Amino acid sequence: MLILLPPSEGKQPAGNGSPFNPDELQFPELNPHRHELLKALAEVSGAENALEVLGVGKSLVAEVTRNIELHTEPAAAAHTVYTGVLFEALGYERLDAAARARADSSILVISALWGAVGFADRIPAYRLSMSVKLPEIGKLASWWKPKLAPVLQERAGDSLVVDCRSSTYAAAWVPPAANTVSVSVFQLRGGVRKVVSHFAKHTRGELASHLLTRGTEVTTPEELLAAACERWEAELAPGTARKAHQLNIILPEDHAFRAVGD
Repeated sequence: MLILLPPSEGKQPAGNGSPFNPDELQFPELNPHRHELLKALAEVSGAENALEVLGVGKSLVAEVTRNIELHTEPAAAAHTVYTGVLFEALGYERLDAAARARADSSILVISALWGAVGFADRIPAYRLSMSVKLPEIGKLASWWKPKLAPVLQERAGDSLVVDCRSSTYAAAWVPPAANTVSVSVFQLRGGVRKVVSHFAKHTRGELASHLLTRGTEVTTPEELLAAACERWEAELAPGTARKAHQLNIILPEDHAFRAVGD
């Protein structure tokens, strides 16, 4: 099983520690492309129009400035650097040792800067979205697509791919449709299904946690549906030769976030 996650927009900087080592990241064959992006990002982040190019506001000046020296910034495991609703719901720090090991081996975060990183890979906090268009690089999703395809296809193999990415990050790599299930989350509002972004992120994080902790790994779309139905109302829309299967999780009208530990 391979679980694909998007990164969080906000990142938690490592308090101290050594910088990242590119040779210790998964997929070292991507390092030349990572180096090219690190250089381009540093140049953009030091320019007068950095905030405009990176699509961020003045409150994020410190994060953009950090982009200039990422080679010397302290690094930490990706599961601590990435924060936000999805990652809080997944709750890596609350997993037992066996579930953490499964997370480290089965989760990939698709990143605008790194291409793809494992949960245990040590990276610095950075600010760059897949929707950004960098000078001489172009739109990052399009730039990464041909570079990620052979590497991630080999990693996925015949495994079930559980795709919890947002559309922006899903554009960077399209897994083989036959063994991929994209995860959509809806909430009933007046009897009508509605997409609610924060509930969708939270539920995808909960689903990832559930898959890591339930003990039995899912290997088919049908087994994924059965696992989801242990927690939620869910349905599976079969895929086609070119379109992945889709797992729809339907939240009730009175759904609310659960407290950690519930």
